Amino acid sequence: MKKTFLSIVLLFVVFVAFADEGMWILKELNKQSIARMQELGFVFPIDQLYDENNPSLKDAVVIFGGGCSGVAVSDQGLIFTNHHCGYDAIQKLSSIEQDYLKNGFMADSYENELQADGLTVSFLQSMQDVTDEILPKIPSVLNEVQRELAIDSISDLLLTEYDGNPFIDAQVIPFYAGNKYYRVVYDVFRDVRLVIAPPQSIGKFGGETDNWMWPRHTGDFSVFRVYADKDNKPAEYSKDNVPYKPKYVVPVSLKGMAEGDYAMTIGYPGRTQRYLSSWGIKQMMESENKPRIEVRGVKQQIWWDAMTKSDVTRIKYASKYAGSSNYWKNAKGMNVALVKMNVVSEKESLESRMEEWINSDQQRKEKYGDVLSILKEAYTETNDLAKYTTYFLETFHNGIEIIRFANTILQFDANGSQQEKQEFISDRIINAYKNYNPDLDKKVLAELMKLYAERVPEQYHPDIYKTIQKKFKGNYDKYADWLFKHSKFTNLDDLLEFLKTADIKKLIKDPAMELALSVKDMGYELSSQMIPAYEKIMQGERKFMSALMEMNPDKEFYPDANFTQRLSYGTIKGYQPRDAVWYHYFSTTQGVLEKEIPDDPEFEVQPFILDILKMADFDRYADKDGKMHVCFLSDNDITGGNSGSPVFNGNAELLGLAFDGNWEALSGDVIFEPEMQRTISVDIRYILFVIDKIMKAPHIVNELNLVQ
Repeated sequence: MKKTFLSIVLLFVVFVAFADEGMWILKELNKQSIARMQELGFVFPIDQLYDENNPSLKDAVVIFGGGCSGVAVSDQGLIFTNHHCGYDAIQKLSSIEQDYLKNGFMADSYENELQADGLTVSFLQSMQDVTDEILPKIPSVLNEVQRELAIDSISDLLLTEYDGNPFIDAQVIPFYAGNKYYRVVYDVFRDVRLVIAPPQSIGKFGGETDNWMWPRHTGDFSVFRVYADKDNKPAEYSKDNVPYKPKYVVPVSLKGMAEGDYAMTIGYPGRTQRYLSSWGIKQMMESENKPRIEVRGVKQQIWWDAMTKSDVTRIKYASKYAGSSNYWKNAKGMNVALVKMNVVSEKESLESRMEEWINSDQQRKEKYGDVLSILKEAYTETNDLAKYTTYFLETFHNGIEIIRFANTILQFDANGSQQEKQEFISDRIINAYKNYNPDLDKKVLAELMKLYAERVPEQYHPDIYKTIQKKFKGNYDKYADWLFKHSKFTNLDDLLEFLKTADIKKLIKDPAMELALSVKDMGYELSSQMIPAYEKIMQGERKFMSALMEMNPDKEFYPDANFTQRLSYGTIKGYQPRDAVWYHYFSTTQGVLEKEIPDDPEFEVQPFILDILKMADFDRYADKDGKMHVCFLSDNDITGGNSGSPVFNGNAELLGLAFDGNWEALSGDVIFEPEMQRTISVDIRYILFVIDKIMKAPHIVNELNLVQ
């Protein structure tokens, strides 16, 4: 009896979330979390956080593009988000003549704002729990694939009313590893325009060197405006559209913050795996992160060398490089942090206690007796195959661009209407080739195909490798030279002419298409071998999550992040990264002056900006200490996707924009470590200072509801 009681106590201790841990669904905030928020200094009315019938704070926090967050800050549709979130749109609008990446952009009127073609901003309309409309209808005899297909069919019925509406995004999304489901509905605005982009020396100051690091001195912000039709409804781009009037607009605080002050983020965190088993973590580290680090490192070095030698290439590849390198460095930091924090051992201890808990009750043995063995078997038996799959994806899907172009052409319907064909060519081909350098891709192809051959057994090589051995004696440089010389896919004009005249037989004989088709065949082979394991993993993770929740009936669990709107709460706080070192909670413009390096692409700052900073005329944007604060730290729980998330004070006034985590806690997607994990945000006062004094756009500041 004592042993059983002790086990239960230990389980409870392990699984009680730290007070400020969690990415909470606003509709699921429990009494414990609300009490903790108020204890920390939250005074905003709780019922105004989330309300589907009246304006509330949830209405101001948006999905920006396909993977970031943002916030509505004016009744004229202004959206604040990160510079790196707007980077792709800014890059597409840039040219050698108008280099908005390097020099920034400022619209002095509505008429001069730039249409960000293809960019969307989505406002949350509702989240409805539909679990009882789905799970009771799923027969227990179904295997995992059949179960998912049945859930998809039911979900389709639950979304029927939204079919065919391009301005509504409706999804049924699983939570708690498929133990709960929400129907989530968004209003999607498709007329979005660039208003302010700071120069890269502000918005991307520190580059890859400072990424994930503290102290930080990056003014990571950009400003866009959402437009609607005359009835304030979403619409396609039109000169007749007017600025959108959001349901709720966030007040902007000039009061600053002090250590220990309340801090809250609301945003759209992308993906966490807080409940992942020890076997899953080991596979992530060894079979996913390590291959990704290696392949992207090779590709990025080729890109970077070319980008530093040519402004044309820099503009073309800036967004692609930033996206690739961000997750490359994240993977490196995650592996370091997971080892340092001994996470695998902690998970193994948890699994031992779970096994004891399961075996102590016959009903639990019948329900969960196989869950740990399922996970162990599924992961350990596929570690090598998962590694080869990562090498495959990073090489052929995320690495060599000409393969993606060929795969795109496979979707071209030569028998379609002239309008359909023209739209496909404009949307899918011309835009892609605008940011393409075939000479650079040729170098990437040769290096990555060689690396793949060295790291992956021959049985998982696409058949094209046999051709390379036979015709080119295994020389990947010669193969790359031949492919890029003879393929129509290396030149946009040649490709467009080819599409007008070529039949399917000629198309599939193009060297790039031969490569793409060979890769596609091997992709099917790898997927077919992994599917049985994926099925077991899905089943195991669902039952594992259910067991955790049943083990701890008094604990309020938060679901893993899945790019739905979440709230995290905490405080402004520094941290101790290692012995005898303490990081203060804010940085200032003095750090910009200290780090600035002329002619360095990451740390160079234009002389006129340096002059303004040295003058130290910070006006009302200065902190009470007289300094211009740039970035600050809080212990909020965030992850990728939270970029651009507003950081609020206790009155739900805007303090800044979250844009990064810290290097020492990049294990945060798997485990929250309260003493070490920090959110890095840009201070809203620095944002306003840059807009007003550097970008010379006080009219934008005047749109805001400033709180002194």
